[in-house]
Amino acid sequence: MTSNITIQRATVEHATEVATLAGNLLNEIMLAVNSPAFNFDLAATITRLEDFLIQEKYFVFVARDTREQAIGFVSLYESYALYAEGVFGTLAEFYVCPEWRSKNVGYRLIAQVRSFAVSRGWRRLDVTTPPLPQFDRTLLFYERAGFSVTGGRRLKLVL
Repeated sequence: MTSNITIQRATVEHATEVATLAGNLLNEIMLAVNSPAFNFDLAATITRLEDFLIQEKYFVFVARDTREQAIGFVSLYESYALYAEGVFGTLAEFYVCPEWRSKNVGYRLIAQVRSFAVSRGWRRLDVTTPPLPQFDRTLLFYERAGFSVTGGRRLKLVL
């Protein structure tokens, strides 16, 4: 079934559909944690995404079905740290439309990201998922895709 799925690197022309999928992702997370954890504005997100893509600060890959509809995406950016032995990639967002889950779309996106990361000389990929029972399936997906738990929790300080 996923043999007809294509994965392509997003450009500015794809900003609206990617931003819409990002909004769906954030809504799912807020429903799962029963908290308005994010402020999402579609127009502002589109503008921000266009800027990130133009500056090549942010990389996005989109999965498409046979009708060329966007059914998922993954975004990532380059990071630097001594603990990671230099340059590495960080997955920022990852989303597959509910009706396409458990059909290997996510694994296809991860395969594309791995290939991209190797081409950039990154030493590793990092991703964070909340340490909550609502995200146990997400954690299991990443482990099956080859990620390993390194410990810790991601925290934020709003400025």
